[in-house]
Amino acid sequence: MPTGRYLLHDPYDHSPLGEEHFQCAPGPSGWRYVSQRLTPEGDHRGSVDVTLDDLGRPLRVEMRAGGWQVRGAALDGVTWVRTDPTGEHAAEGNAPAHAFTGASPAFLVATARLLRPHLGEAPVRVRLVEFTDPVLAPFTVDRTWALTGSETHSTDSGPLVVDAYRVTDLGTGEQHTVHLAGDVVLAAPGVELDDLASPPSAFRDVDRQGADPDDR
Repeated sequence: MPTGRYLLHDPYDHSPLGEEHFQCAPGPSGWRYVSQRLTPEGDHRGSVDVTLDDLGRPLRVEMRAGGWQVRGAALDGVTWVRTDPTGEHAAEGNAPAHAFTGASPAFLVATARLLRPHLGEAPVRVRLVEFTDPVLAPFTVDRTWALTGSETHSTDSGPLVVDAYRVTDLGTGEQHTVHLAGDVVLAAPGVELDDLASPPSAFRDVDRQGADPDDR
């Protein structure tokens, strides 16, 4: 069960945004990730709890930040409820999207698991509902993911496979690279893996056909 810490910063000016202390592991239904997010001063700023099925679809997503809470799942596309602490401003949302995304590195692992592009194949397109800091406001984004490289490194605990993905925002044309090893983000814009107590977990192989959004 990987347990560790990500350092978060602004991907443009590199100003620190805090830390995310996480643990994650494959389970009977798929994969689960839980984390606590801290400000640069060490104060609590929110939490993330994500559970995927074997195909990478969100069974349950719960996020807390800025006094707001979001709970969502894959249902008629994706469906969520966003509420304030009093419940006075609770609102349900739904979108014809494939999954969720947000500031947490968990969503990079989740999207890669959902799409699973193969090396040399055309980029895979996905529509996501993104919840933005600091108040978890939702909006829809279209992106593509392409696997551009895969390298195996020798470590004390055995071979470590590192995959490099090129992610393109179709709304802005902006591109960036994400490096993943199993269920851990090694590097991405705004994300630095600062500590890892145990090796990344490998996902169980399943039929890729069921995980491709265009085939569902």
